[in-house]
Amino acid sequence: MFPLKKILCPTDFSEPSLEAIKAAAELAERYHAEIILMHAVSPLPAYPQPGALAVLDTAAYLQEMLTSGKKYMERLIKDKIPDKVSARSLVFAGNPSDEITRLAEAESVDLIVIATHGLTGWRRFVFGSVAERVVRLSPCPVLTIPAPKEGA
Repeated sequence: MFPLKKILCPTDFSEPSLEAIKAAAELAERYHAEIILMHAVSPLPAYPQPGALAVLDTAAYLQEMLTSGKKYMERLIKDKIPDKVSARSLVFAGNPSDEITRLAEAESVDLIVIATHGLTGWRRFVFGSVAERVVRLSPCPVLTIPAPKEGA
């Protein structure tokens, strides 16, 4: 794992993921590593109904989400990553945990820095845990950053 050369930091643009970006930037600065900031847009499931009118153009929606994601990623790099840290961003369509582990392997990253949202009980069951799945499937070490405490 050391020396770190590439750090993958997935984001869903939530407050916890901004904390993970902060941690990844600190590590990258300390070890002179590159940050790969990534975002995965989950495609909308299509459930065609006989005789139903298409209300949403899912292809256009997905394209808009990808375009918006790319713009926001540029802003994150500008605002959250120190100028002396090498950083680039990637936006994909697909299942977030699958895209994170696929990219980690393809880029031969040394570390994944990912936020946890701290979901428990039925919320975790319903929404799942991207971070948990990444920890189980990752080809490299994973540093999980907990969600900030409320009021902190």
